Amino acid sequence: MTFVARCAAVLLLTIPCPVFAQAPVAAETAEQMSEKESRELQSALAETSNTPAEIARTLERHLAKYPKSPQRDEMERAIVKSAMEANDSARILKYGEKALAKEMNQPQLLERVAGLLLESSDKEAAERALKYAQKFEEILRALEKEGPSAPRGRAQLLEEMDRALGRALILEARAMGNLGKVPEAVATARRAWDQYQTASTARELARWLEKSGNLEEALQYYAAAFMARDSKVTDRDRELDRARLGELYTKVHGSQKGLGDIVLKAWDESSSNTVARRELQKNRDPNSVAANPFEFTLAAVEGAPLNMASLRGKVVILDFWATWCGPCRIQHPLYEEVRKKFKDRDDVVFLAISTDDERASVKPFLEENKWSKNVYFEDGLGTFLRVSQIPTTVILDKRGQTFTRMNGFVPERFVDQLTERIREALKSGS
Repeated sequence: MTFVARCAAVLLLTIPCPVFAQAPVAAETAEQMSEKESRELQSALAETSNTPAEIARTLERHLAKYPKSPQRDEMERAIVKSAMEANDSARILKYGEKALAKEMNQPQLLERVAGLLLESSDKEAAERALKYAQKFEEILRALEKEGPSAPRGRAQLLEEMDRALGRALILEARAMGNLGKVPEAVATARRAWDQYQTASTARELARWLEKSGNLEEALQYYAAAFMARDSKVTDRDRELDRARLGELYTKVHGSQKGLGDIVLKAWDESSSNTVARRELQKNRDPNSVAANPFEFTLAAVEGAPLNMASLRGKVVILDFWATWCGPCRIQHPLYEEVRKKFKDRDDVVFLAISTDDERASVKPFLEENKWSKNVYFEDGLGTFLRVSQIPTTVILDKRGQTFTRMNGFVPERFVDQLTERIREALKSGS
């Protein structure tokens, strides 16, 4: 599995939906019982409304009737998945911990169960939550260490990884605090804030700073939570942050005089953090902040990367293809035919853009098929241009705007169609 796929498995819900296949049995009586159970299950599922909540209830009723079902593990995993989709906390806890006892390498389930356990102040629950949160962090750190093998989507993946690590550390801090380990909670919450500065990480740090008696610093982080430029913060969250900030400030200073200075400072720091995160994204992948095609830089199969800005003032024809794409092979000689028609024009540029995930396969493919190695990698440009299928041809005008696109192609008409559209694009920019 590639780094991109593994990250998706961590950052998105990927608990597999089971297939309820009949388990083989030896004795005829047992086999008949299994067939009866299978029929009842299929009938019960067929009668549900197909909502996650109803599926969970149906499977739960079935397991109550057949507690020794050979498909019990699969059904319990399906109940967990449905419960998470339905936001059913009780079932997530009940069946989630059972699933984790069998297989800990389920990051989203680890995070969800740990969070639910920490909704109470129970010490035993906090111990289990800490174990789950630390395992969640361990999985994320392993992925972070591996790193993406290709730059496509690198910045966004690493951004989401930073945010997820911040969430893991928040859970660890809360578990430690609930266990009475306040200094450890403060230290871990600082790590969460340093990892990814959000309202949640600021709020968690403020909470444990307040518990430790460091009220002045706690005020700074409550203000940071209130002023955070965080899309995940609701109006209700801000109301609560503002209320807590005001209460604590009044407790420390006797009134709210001077509170505005702390809030303004938090706003300035939030602005600086936004700029810093954007700069980090740019360093990780300059293309992640590109606002138009001519701001992209594309890695080459051979030679130096292509700075698309060098093509300003030209009509650019982008051929998005892949080594595994059969129609792309058919289309290739037709492209070459069109290219020859414009070979004497220096204001028309043809770019072959590989969308292959396995970049190492591209050069051998070009050599084997005797194609030009003047090929570049997609590096986010296809995503920016909303290329959802291949082959796709995109024609950019001289300003870098999309003049037209051709999704797929009709072989007998492609040469004439593309030639005509290039000529129209040239006229539009003259």
